[in-house]
Amino acid sequence: MSGRIAMAPIKSSWPIIVARLSLCLLVWGAMVPAALAADRNEPKRLLLLHSFGRDFRPWSEYARSIKAEFEQQSSFALDIQEHTLLSARFNSPGPEAPFVDYLRSLYRASPPDLVMSLGAPAARFVQKYREQLFPDTPLVMTAVEQRLVNRGALTQNDVVIPVRNDFTAFFGSILQVLPETRTVAVVIGASPLEKFWLDEVKREAKPFEDRFELIWYADLSFEEILKRASTLPPHTVLFWQLMSVDGVGVAHEGDLALRRLHAVANGPIFSYQEAFFGRETVGGPMHSISESSKATVSAALRIFAGEKPGDIKIEPIGFAAPRYDWREMQRWGISESDLPTGSEVLFRERGLWERYRWQMAMIAAAFLVQAGLISGLLHERRRRRLADVESRQRLAELAHLSRYAAAGEMTTSIAHELNQPLGSILTNAETAELMLKSASPNLDELRAILADIRRDDQRASEVIRRLRSMLKKTPFEIRDLELNNTVRDVIGFVADVAKGRGVVLNYLPATAELCVRGDPIHLQQVVLNLVVNALDAMSEIQTGKREINVTTNVSGAWAEIRVGDTGAGIATDDLKSIFNPFFTTKPQGMGMGLAIARTIVEAHHGTISAANAPSGGTLFKIKLPIARQAFALQQHD
Repeated sequence: MSGRIAMAPIKSSWPIIVARLSLCLLVWGAMVPAALAADRNEPKRLLLLHSFGRDFRPWSEYARSIKAEFEQQSSFALDIQEHTLLSARFNSPGPEAPFVDYLRSLYRASPPDLVMSLGAPAARFVQKYREQLFPDTPLVMTAVEQRLVNRGALTQNDVVIPVRNDFTAFFGSILQVLPETRTVAVVIGASPLEKFWLDEVKREAKPFEDRFELIWYADLSFEEILKRASTLPPHTVLFWQLMSVDGVGVAHEGDLALRRLHAVANGPIFSYQEAFFGRETVGGPMHSISESSKATVSAALRIFAGEKPGDIKIEPIGFAAPRYDWREMQRWGISESDLPTGSEVLFRERGLWERYRWQMAMIAAAFLVQAGLISGLLHERRRRRLADVESRQRLAELAHLSRYAAAGEMTTSIAHELNQPLGSILTNAETAELMLKSASPNLDELRAILADIRRDDQRASEVIRRLRSMLKKTPFEIRDLELNNTVRDVIGFVADVAKGRGVVLNYLPATAELCVRGDPIHLQQVVLNLVVNALDAMSEIQTGKREINVTTNVSGAWAEIRVGDTGAGIATDDLKSIFNPFFTTKPQGMGMGLAIARTIVEAHHGTISAANAPSGGTLFKIKLPIARQAFALQQHD
C-alpha cells in the first residue's frame, strides 16, 4: 500500500520533467546560433609589434603595405593594434620588463587572435616572452632576414616570412652599372643589430677585395659621415645599409638621415631596401615590400581560417628584379645599356618626342594644311578688322545721329530754356539803363541787377554747353567719372521737356559717390534714350499719372542706374527683342536707340536689362563696374 503511494507522485511528475527538458533544449538551441553569430561578427584582433618605431623605414613601409593588403583580402573586420619595441635603436637599451608588464596587463583579459612582429628585434622579443604574454596565440614573424630567425625557439604555433640579403649580387650590380668604382663607403650604425650586419657585409664582400676598397662609417658620428660624404674621392659610391644609432650613440630616423646624406653626398647612393627607392638611392636589386606583404597577409588569413601555423612554410624571399631611378642615373652618368638584364627604369623624364609622338606627328601633318590656310586666314583677318573698324565707325555715326534726333525732339524745351535767361538778361539790362539816367542811381540795386544778369548768362551758357556736349561728335574715350553728376546733367537737360508733357521727372542719386570708368557723352546718351523712350511710352497715359523715376545706387561691386516709368509697359513677347537692331514698337521709330544703348553699355563691361514693374510700367536697369573693377577689365582687354 505504501509502495503504491510512493510511486504515484513519480509517475505524475514525468510529464513535467519532459516539458522542462524540452524548454531547456529550445532555449539552448536559440542561444547557440546567436552566440556563434556574435562570435562571427566580433572583429579579429591583430597585435602588430614594430622593432624600431611606426615611422622607421623600411619597416614602416612593410606595415603600411600589410594593412593595405588586409583591407583588400580580408572578408571580416580586423582590429589592428600597434606597439613599438624601440629598444633595438639603442646601444644600451633599458630593461624590457616594464614593457612586458604593460603588454601583459593590456592583453590579460582579452589576448589578441594573432601576433605579428616586424623585423628581427620584435620577433626575438615575442619569442623570448611569449610564455608570459601570449602562450597560445599564433605568431607571424615577417620582414625578418633569415639569418636573424631564432630557429631553436620556433614552435608549431609560429610562421616565418623571411627575406634573404644577397650582398654578393648587390655588390656585383654596383660594379656592373659603375665598372669604374674603386671605393665603396658603407654607411651603417653602431647598434647590436647593425654590428651584426657589419660583420656579414665584410664576410660576403671578400670576393670583391681586388675590385674595390671597402671603408666603414660604423664608428663615426652622423655629422662626421655627412662631412666625409661631401668630399668623396672619384669613383666612390655609398652603400646605405641601416642607421638607427650612430657611432656616438645618437639615434636617427632612417629616411631623414638618408635624406640629409643625399643632400650633401658627391657620389651615388645604393641600397637594397625598396622603401628608400624613388627618393635618394640609385636602385639595383632590392626587396619587394609588396611580395613580402602578400605572403604575410596570406599566412595570417590561413591561420584565421583554422590552418595550423606550423603547417605553413614560406621560403626566404630574395631580391626582386633590379629597378633604377632614371633621375639618379642621369645625375651620375649611368648608361641604360650597362644595367643588368631584366632591369626596370622608373621615374623616366621622357623627351618631347617620346611623350607627344603621335601629337607631334599630327602637328607635322597639320602644318602642311595650315601653310595653305594661313595666307587665306590672314587675308580674312585683315578684312574682318577693316569691317570691325568700319562697323565701329558706323555705330559712332548712328549714335551721333541718335543724339541729334533726341535733341530735335527737345527743340522746344531747349528754346524755352534759352529764352528764359535771355529774356531776364534783356529786362535787367533795360532796368539798369533807366536807373543810370536818374540823377542819383541806387548802386546797390545796380549791383543786384548785374548779379542777376551774370547768373542768367551762366544759365544760358550751361544750356548751350549741355547741348554742345550731347551733339559733339567724339571718339569713344574712357576716363574716370562720377556717375551721379553724369546722370544729373541728363536730368537737367530733359526736365523742361518732361514738365511740358505733364510728366513728373524724379531723380534720386546715391548717397555716396559712384566712381566708374567710361565715356560720359555715350553714357549720357544711354540715359537720355531711356528717359525719352519713357516720355514717349506715357503719351497715352492720363495726365497726373505720368511719372519717371531715375535712381542711382551701389549693388555689390556694381554701380546701378534705374529708369522706371508708369506707362503701359512692354508686351512680354517683345521684352526678348527690344535690344535687337531695328526692332521698335513706335510707329515712326527706327529701332536703333536701345540697340545703340546696349552696345555702349557692353563696351563699358556692363549690362542693361528691361522688365515690367509689378506696379505697372517698365523698369530699365543698367549695371556698370565700379572704377577699380572697370579699370582691371579695361587693362585685360
